[in-house]
Amino acid sequence: MPLHYEDSLVEIHRVVVGPVDNNVFVVRCRSTGEAVLVDAANEHEKLLALCRELGVRQVIETHGHWDHIQAVPAVRDAGFGVAVTAADAEMLPSYDEILEDKSVIEIGDLRIHTIATPGHTPGSMCFAVEGTPVLLSGDTLFPGGPGATKFPGGDFPTIIHSIEERIFSAFGPDTLVLPGHGADTTIGTERPHLQEWIDRGW
Repeated sequence: MPLHYEDSLVEIHRVVVGPVDNNVFVVRCRSTGEAVLVDAANEHEKLLALCRELGVRQVIETHGHWDHIQAVPAVRDAGFGVAVTAADAEMLPSYDEILEDKSVIEIGDLRIHTIATPGHTPGSMCFAVEGTPVLLSGDTLFPGGPGATKFPGGDFPTIIHSIEERIFSAFGPDTLVLPGHGADTTIGTERPHLQEWIDRGW
């Protein structure tokens, strides 16, 4: 599978699956070959093949919306534990662990920091790979603005607060943002437009 991003610490693979083109990422430690899969979205056979090929040890979910969790039963049946925030756990058909804010997931020598960013859903979470410029933003931040807040449990002021306080204030302009759908962006590209998003209301 072609690399989406790599540096001295990490390699990140991406596959696009399902009817709404979900990005699924495999974050892999270069020194040990151990990996984590971010969002078991859809097309479980493809994802299970990736898990086996790339040394995936567990699955972590950015949030609980239907399009990000369709493959959860299949990956759990195959022996991969699935972790999600407590606020979104009831949206999943099943899960194994609860993700806490400001904790660290260790995958080989990698340390992945959890960042609670509610607004798209009550339990939305981003993942930052320590020592790299990578932030996996789920459906919290996209090129051109925040994720949708029109679904049940979504809240626009909350997602704006999450983006401003938990992402823009915490990460530098060169941070590479890998969202749950579509193309990558950077903090430097998006931060200047925050007030525009607030003014337009979505």
